[in-house]
Amino acid sequence: MTAPAVETHDLVREYKGGVRAVDGVTLTVGSGGIFGFLGPNGAGKSTTVRMLTTLLRPTAGTARVAGHDVQENPDAVRRRIGVALQDAAIDPYMTGRELLRLQGVLHGLPRAECRARADDLLDRVGLEDAADRRVGTYSGGMRRRLDLALSLVHEPVVLFLDEPTTGLDPTSRVALWEEVRRLNREHGTTIFLTTQYLEEADQLADRVAIIDGGRIVADGSPAALRAGIGDPLLTVTAAEGSSPDDIARVLGRFGQVVAGSAPASAGVRLPGGSAAMADAVRALDEEGVQFQAIDLAEPTLDDVFLACTGRHLEGAGEAPAPA
Repeated sequence: MTAPAVETHDLVREYKGGVRAVDGVTLTVGSGGIFGFLGPNGAGKSTTVRMLTTLLRPTAGTARVAGHDVQENPDAVRRRIGVALQDAAIDPYMTGRELLRLQGVLHGLPRAECRARADDLLDRVGLEDAADRRVGTYSGGMRRRLDLALSLVHEPVVLFLDEPTTGLDPTSRVALWEEVRRLNREHGTTIFLTTQYLEEADQLADRVAIIDGGRIVADGSPAALRAGIGDPLLTVTAAEGSSPDDIARVLGRFGQVVAGSAPASAGVRLPGGSAAMADAVRALDEEGVQFQAIDLAEPTLDDVFLACTGRHLEGAGEAPAPA
């Protein structure tokens, strides 16, 4: 069997005063997938990643990455991982091509291979036209793509991306998403992605863990986590001459009636989702109940976060452009 890409048990990072930024995180991330680590700022995402990438020593617990213990064999971990952190420092006076070749030298690659890898990666992340410009002239999106390329020079087994699209415009976000998907699909690279964007986790990850206050509060596929919240909510807004009570009376045949999400409306938790919506609309028509608007809302990862923590995720209102 293939060893997990990341495996932690009761991982803790404690600071002075007894503050636990990470408080007993236990995770197993399989090889070859895209794992989303979702949570608000200050939840412990970046601290966890810094421990997994050997940049920070755990206070307690264990962690293995790419088959190696991060404390007992950090050099072996570093040789097998790529890391693109939020606060990565990139020399603004060097060109993209120079930085990539330098990265190859630092990893001990032969000079000819350094040149070939730099050219290949510049093409893959769409920076070939800007390869010989100083990085200080790059846009935010270009710098993030270069940072991604730098993390791939040595062909890592596991790639850690810490909030990779924060601050990027929608077009740059989508471009980065596509490259992450391609890396995973074509090269089998395991992606460990931290994010506070719900849509980003939903679009990219085949499994998500939600962290809050340094602890894991939910773990599973996005679909399974949403399904655990409940059925989709069908909201019907009454037209003039009808009332929410009329709507609720009819909708009660199809599921649990709840308050509507709009004024002068009624809602129902619809077990059949979109497949059952037509039947509900037909029943309203047969009863002569007039309505002016209808909306079907599937549970979201923010609903999952709300159910687990009692509050909304900070990034819930910031929607990246659809892929």
